[in-house]
Amino acid sequence: MRSYPLLVIVLLIGFAVMSFNPVYKGKESEHTFVNKGLSDFKIKLEQLKSDVDKFSEDRISLEELQKSLSSTRNSFKEIEFYVAYHYPEFTKTHLNAAPLFHIEAAGTSAYTLPPEGLQVLDELIFSEEAGNEKEKIKTITTFLYNSYSGFYLSALKNGLSKGNNKTLPLRIELIRIYSLGVTGFDTPGSLNISEETSHAFSGMQKYINDDPYFKNYNTQKANQTLTEAISYLSKNTDFENFDRIEFYKKYVQPLYEELGKWDGRPDDLKEFSGWNIGNKNFFSSDFLDPYFYTLLKSSEDNPELRNLGKSIFYDQNLSGNEKMSCATCHLQENTFTDLKAKSQSNVKGKTVLRNSPSLYNAVFAKRFFYDLRAFYLEQQAEHVIYNEQEFNTSYESIIQKLKTKPEYKKAFRAAFKDGKISKENFSKALSSYVASLYSFDSDFDRFMRNEKNVSEDVKKGFNLFMGKANCATCHFAPHFSGLVPPFFNENESEVLGIPTRPIKQLPVELDQDLGRGNSPVKKEKSWIYDYSFKTVTVRNIALTKPYFHNGAFNTLEEVLDFYNEGGGEGLGLKMKNQTLAPDKLNLTETEIKHIIAFLNALTDTSKAK
Repeated sequence: MRSYPLLVIVLLIGFAVMSFNPVYKGKESEHTFVNKGLSDFKIKLEQLKSDVDKFSEDRISLEELQKSLSSTRNSFKEIEFYVAYHYPEFTKTHLNAAPLFHIEAAGTSAYTLPPEGLQVLDELIFSEEAGNEKEKIKTITTFLYNSYSGFYLSALKNGLSKGNNKTLPLRIELIRIYSLGVTGFDTPGSLNISEETSHAFSGMQKYINDDPYFKNYNTQKANQTLTEAISYLSKNTDFENFDRIEFYKKYVQPLYEELGKWDGRPDDLKEFSGWNIGNKNFFSSDFLDPYFYTLLKSSEDNPELRNLGKSIFYDQNLSGNEKMSCATCHLQENTFTDLKAKSQSNVKGKTVLRNSPSLYNAVFAKRFFYDLRAFYLEQQAEHVIYNEQEFNTSYESIIQKLKTKPEYKKAFRAAFKDGKISKENFSKALSSYVASLYSFDSDFDRFMRNEKNVSEDVKKGFNLFMGKANCATCHFAPHFSGLVPPFFNENESEVLGIPTRPIKQLPVELDQDLGRGNSPVKKEKSWIYDYSFKTVTVRNIALTKPYFHNGAFNTLEEVLDFYNEGGGEGLGLKMKNQTLAPDKLNLTETEIKHIIAFLNALTDTSKAK
């Protein structure tokens, strides 16, 4: 645990003020429940602040402080759907940030700042180190109290943002509950998932019954489902044995679909989130909108464009030496990977720096490459085109080659109204093809859509993945990647301490690739990104060996053995900022087999044609 220098404290308070800049729609609060919830949360924070002071002076026990924090968190959960929807950046950064150091920009500069908020307190106060971290707990609690007090005073003075759509905050909360709540991501110390989820449902129910807007709808079914879900949660409180399949099928999905019928106002999230508001099931192919992640618009896409993109994808003549295409490293028959530890370069006998990831679902990302150096799909292709070890060419050269081919002239005329062979149209065509490679029709997806059954091993494996094994706290459901819910508009990278070989092959040595630490993105230069790599999807993972950025692991058993030991730090490697908890997972051989059975059930290559 790191201390908080005075300079950092000053910076954090300043950033808290700067980041809270809500767009108000009027002087009056939206409705009674939200106003009361905001007030109740402030009262709980005041009590928590007082209890933290008492704990620091040994006037209350750790157990009493834990109860105070739980009460505060429960109060927040009742209004989280509203505050986190209308003020997402403020909530994510200052109220309930993940317990990780982060980069925050201020003008032309960027600062590396420690985490703050309820998640950090949950991890600290429910840890064995709590008694030795009294000053840190006080500092974080003070930050949280001051940040929220400023927010609360502004809300009283100016009113809260009303937004245009009443049901989107509720549906987004269901995504948050399932992807961040019941996985333990939001409660890294207490794992108090059932109680907090119950309060989240209670807040949603009060909101529905309090706001006159919902009187236009038949809310009986939603109310009944919420009531039954709260009852279910009161009876199922054990983190490791919580059945996340039953919970989803009986409560989350029916409520999600029912609330979707109430959407009658404009989509507030169109420019902000990759989530498709018309979706009815988390495990359907339309859960995310691929066009949110590309420069290509839905209205521009068509079969002719996709076919043109496919031709470009397989054309070796477009590279500098006319011997390399996109398919050189992304072979369709190998799930759009090359099954090599590191992909070949354009120089015989040499490889590029890293392993080639599958292109299935690659479009669903806001950052690309293992070091996150590209910000959109089209930029990713640009890096390959200009890379001396790969295509080693330029757009100008490629366009000139295309213009000499009659078949390409015809294809561009069919795909575009202007018929131009240009850099922009070239990029759109390639994006169209890659965006078509989505994979949401696996056995497990179909099971969660009630279209087929899967084995008990698969079901147990999913519950382990979402619970005890902590997989889903980085590989977020339902995409099972580092694309962060509930808005799916940012990518995470993780410091895992990946070694040069499987851990049973001694000695265990840290791979020296710094990953994001060597990224050319200047504003993100920070020690916290040394050895940090993009969290890729585990969909189709059974077919995409070898694993990790260096391709050092050949089997899923080897990968899970590594995680089971707590990553590099758990294995004794010296890591400055491992984001993976170094604690052993204590998974049994049987549990590992169950997890692998689930991962195998995520296989779907049906869209490659």
